[in-house]
Amino acid sequence: MEGHVRGRIIKDTIFKSLVMCLSFVAILPLLLILYYITKNGIAVINWEFLTTLPRPIGEAGGGIYNAIVGTIQLIILSSIFSIPVGIAAGIYLSERKEGKLSELVRLCVVVLQGTPSIVIGIVAYLWIVAPFQSFSALSGGIALSIMMLPVIIKTTEETLKLIPYHLKEASLALGVPYHRTILKVVLPAGLTNILTGILLSVARITGETAPLLFTAFGNQFMNYNIFKPIDSLPYRIFYYAMSPYPEWHTFAWGASFILVVMVLGLNLTARGLASKWKVQF
Repeated sequence: MEGHVRGRIIKDTIFKSLVMCLSFVAILPLLLILYYITKNGIAVINWEFLTTLPRPIGEAGGGIYNAIVGTIQLIILSSIFSIPVGIAAGIYLSERKEGKLSELVRLCVVVLQGTPSIVIGIVAYLWIVAPFQSFSALSGGIALSIMMLPVIIKTTEETLKLIPYHLKEASLALGVPYHRTILKVVLPAGLTNILTGILLSVARITGETAPLLFTAFGNQFMNYNIFKPIDSLPYRIFYYAMSPYPEWHTFAWGASFILVVMVLGLNLTARGLASKWKVQF
């Protein structure tokens, strides 16, 4: 009997050790990437790099201030386009669980989620850039908002499905109109999880480069006009990395470090919200 128990303990120990080793192997590439980007990029970071515009070819120095501002502008634009539509679609799917239209919307969400970003960029180019004959921040924001939609829709739908029906039933029983019940009772109950989904969708689009090559295109100067080309961190990294100048290569590492910090910050914030304020009833 003791030998049998000892054998089970040994097997459990081996299994736990194997799982821990495989888990470490799974996160090792991420750790190496973070280490390499930090090692090459943090040395470039200084006040001038963060607050000045790119210099012309042949001039030393310069920074990525316009790219940082442009990335923030694109995030704001894409959020304005995608958040209301995504939440509304999620509410509809949670309220209408069956039906042809609901199934069609769910199918579109799944297909859109698996669509390559470069294809979305080409579509945005055909829809907006080609008719207006100009690259613009607006077209970039629309392309990124399309990529945000699936995450927001699915998060909203799954969150609202967790809300107990008796909350909505009690509100309707008190004579509250249906639309006010959804907006004032059901939606606030799952607001934290919906906000988490929004942050995750923003983190997903922050590092996208392919759609911006066909839409926002990049700009060496500061631009606040959404109808003109705009710079962004992913495009600036691509531009510097493809250049033949060693100094610009170091700038690409510095911009990569800033971008990674932004994405990690958004992901950690989303995870923190999800773990601290879960939907509990």
